[in-house]
Amino acid sequence: ILVFHGFDAEEDLIGNLASMSTRERIKTIRKMPETMNKKREIRNKVLKEITKKSRHRGTQLPCCTQCLQGVAVSFRRFGNTFSEHFRLLWIWHKALKIIGAEFGTSVLSYFIFLKWLLNFNFFSFLINFSFITIPQFLAAEPNNLSFTGLELLTGAGYFQQTVLYYGFYTNATISKIENGPSYNMQLAYIFTVGIYFVICFLILFFSMASSFKRNFVIPQEFSGKASKLLCTWDFNITNEKAVKLKQKNLSTQMKEDLAEVNREVLDFSLTERVARIAVHLLSWFASLGTAVAACAGVYFLSINNLELFVKGHKNDLEDQAAMMVLPLVSSLLNTFVPFFYSWLGHMERFQTPGQQIYVTVARNTILKISIIGILCYYWLNVVSASESQCWETLVGQDIYRLVLVDFIFCLLGSFFGEFLRRIVGTTVCVSLGPPEFDIGRNVLDLIYAQTLTWIGILFSPLLPGIQMIAFSIVFCVKEVSLIRNCQPPRKVWRTAQMTTSFMFLLFCPSLIGVLSVIGVTVWRLKPSEGCGPFRGLSSMYAAVSEWVKTLENYTASKWVVWIYHNLITNELFYFILSGVVLIITYLYWQIIQGRKTMTKLLRKQIIN
Repeated sequence: ILVFHGFDAEEDLIGNLASMSTRERIKTIRKMPETMNKKREIRNKVLKEITKKSRHRGTQLPCCTQCLQGVAVSFRRFGNTFSEHFRLLWIWHKALKIIGAEFGTSVLSYFIFLKWLLNFNFFSFLINFSFITIPQFLAAEPNNLSFTGLELLTGAGYFQQTVLYYGFYTNATISKIENGPSYNMQLAYIFTVGIYFVICFLILFFSMASSFKRNFVIPQEFSGKASKLLCTWDFNITNEKAVKLKQKNLSTQMKEDLAEVNREVLDFSLTERVARIAVHLLSWFASLGTAVAACAGVYFLSINNLELFVKGHKNDLEDQAAMMVLPLVSSLLNTFVPFFYSWLGHMERFQTPGQQIYVTVARNTILKISIIGILCYYWLNVVSASESQCWETLVGQDIYRLVLVDFIFCLLGSFFGEFLRRIVGTTVCVSLGPPEFDIGRNVLDLIYAQTLTWIGILFSPLLPGIQMIAFSIVFCVKEVSLIRNCQPPRKVWRTAQMTTSFMFLLFCPSLIGVLSVIGVTVWRLKPSEGCGPFRGLSSMYAAVSEWVKTLENYTASKWVVWIYHNLITNELFYFILSGVVLIITYLYWQIIQGRKTMTKLLRKQIIN
């Protein structure tokens, strides 16, 4: 009787789920207190039931509707199967699990952030290659320069006449078929870059807001300390290695949660407080002085070497070496000064590792953003006003060299900073022991590299593809170096809020600054007369203005002209839009605070 009763209940459940909408059905199945295999079995039965009902109603439905329903169900099944197996095919899924189990969430946050940036660059490369590079191949002229191999390091020579740089792209309208459709390269170039940055802004903004809500506003709803102990285990795991890895991962997470709960607040005497404040002030004075000296050195070096960059394209060894001076000095400063900052952090003796990482990240951010700011001033005010035939290509070559040399120094940092440090700490000076993974320094290296890539997109459209390859190699090298050379953090601590901080640094100093640089370049600077898709125009944005003027002659395009004059070029529209965004943000914040208050009240009632 119980068997038949359970069978009838399951039939009723499947019937009820089949009558729901797709979204409600997915939510209901997710909330069921069943194993993953059982949920998949129920979902498949529901899909079969939906298919059976659609066939039963086949006599009542038109043929087209029946075909569309069958196609929709088939695509849904394919999507469910693909989503189940795609996670297993992802090459870094197992590596992230091992890192999280062995080294905790603090080190894992770096690799998740690196994977996230890799997806950004893949998306950018896909867009630029599809809408800018492929059409240019149709109108490309043969390259008469010889390839020597040094171009891979300097980015000059043969690469000047390739799709790697802005100067190679045509300003003509591409049309391979007479009286056929044409492709406006000017509009494609500026709209592709512009739409990409808008998408990046929105993705980064909403990701940062979601992470902020999860880790700062209502972290109690997402931390799940009790559920992590009682309800996290997946009983579908049967492999012995997977079981041990899952146990170690859960153990590390519970240690981090307990360390956060049991964190002690040290009480210092007045003398100790004054001494600690003095040490902090001296450390900040030393770090800021070092950053100012580094920026001054980069500025004077860039000014003195401008003549070599503009006039010295003879492709001999001396000129090739001269081109590498600025990126080498910048990378040396970005590599060795952070080690000095890490030493200052150890000297300050912070109470928690999180405080030390945040202070180190702040100092490294000031250093790297200041150097990038000096370089941008040099490119936009000095190089753009020089006598170069194509100053945009010159800027693209500079950024290419900076990205490449920074990538080389990142690999050398893993070798000298982790491998040799382990040799010294385990053989020469055993008291030191193996090194710990420097999260702050490595994260700022990623943000620095991504900032250069974003700036270089306008001058070198394929630069995201180069950075994508570099990030892939960095992931593999850092993973191997971490497992073989580094030890887990001595103090276990929870770092769920660190990913939010990484996104904020990538958004506020990095992306906002890049948008300012791109805006000045597009609206204020005059393009080169002899190269690039915007040659002969007063500014890059003038291509859009001329396109809108041509649309005024077509009745069907009047709505585009209206949007351009009344929205895009209207300051009042942006003022009203900013006010609406602020009001929505305020209301959202009030809702979150109300949910937070209700959660606290419910918790008190449960405890009482």
